[in-house]
Amino acid sequence: MIINTGSRTDIPAYFSEWFYNRIKEGYVLTRNPYYPEQIIRYRLDPDVVDCLVFCTKNPEPMLERLEEIRRYKQFWGVTITPYGKEIEPYVPEKTQVMDSFRRLSEKVGIYAISWRYDPIFISEKYSLEFHIHTFEQMAKNLSGYTDNCVISFIDRYAKTRRNFPQVREVRKEEREQIGKAFVEIGTAYGIQIRSCLEGTELERLGVECSGCMTKEVIERAIGSSLNIPKNYHYAREGCRCLLGNDIGMYNTCGHGCLYCYANYDREIVEMNRKNHHPESPLLIGEVLEGEVIRDAKQSSYYDGQLTFDFSI
Repeated sequence: MIINTGSRTDIPAYFSEWFYNRIKEGYVLTRNPYYPEQIIRYRLDPDVVDCLVFCTKNPEPMLERLEEIRRYKQFWGVTITPYGKEIEPYVPEKTQVMDSFRRLSEKVGIYAISWRYDPIFISEKYSLEFHIHTFEQMAKNLSGYTDNCVISFIDRYAKTRRNFPQVREVRKEEREQIGKAFVEIGTAYGIQIRSCLEGTELERLGVECSGCMTKEVIERAIGSSLNIPKNYHYAREGCRCLLGNDIGMYNTCGHGCLYCYANYDREIVEMNRKNHHPESPLLIGEVLEGEVIRDAKQSSYYDGQLTFDFSI
């Protein structure tokens, strides 16, 4: 099975001590985001956990202790965008994140790390030309440390509209211009451009449109094929990414990005973070009297068969 840490919050950036404590204890508890009284217990053991998946804007707090999760196969998605503090107020400086990215790549390997340049939006400051120019600078900086970059265009979810009301959708012609330019730049620096949940409109331009964390992506990261159950429940309609079994919690990420879909309100975020205890099996709070904990059904999908040529 896959343990995902990053669809609801940024565990490496803000909760690394807690995560390493969970690894040491060998289990983690997580509340159902829609039915908080339901608590699931996941066993953290390489015998049943085929891959730990991390999504982060700042892997730095995890780097010095990576030896503690060496027994686990891993896949990292690191988001590095061109936006300033008015959009991403608490994300570290891009040069710092790129440095952390390179050091992480050296530890986990080029196939186990992906650069995410998303979400993309267009404004007077962040124009089409700005994105293309900045993307090339970043691609040059990260060349040799990853061979793929995931892009997506901003979606105006309810939480996004609340926190970033002035943002607009990226028009079709803009998406195509970005796709074409990014593919050309990526080709020059050995970086394949991938999109996720954006349909197939950019496929003819050379964008790989199958998704960001599909079975094939994870297989490539761990060096083995996986036998995913036929009844596997995919988290999003039209998406084949393995996003289930997330141990995070919404309204806990401290980055404060205006476009965030996982945070509703800054005050709620701060309140939740005050209730974070690194020793607790839950990311936020403690198990209350009378609450029932259910063990997750866990089994390995790993079959040990190499499915691709690493030299590609």
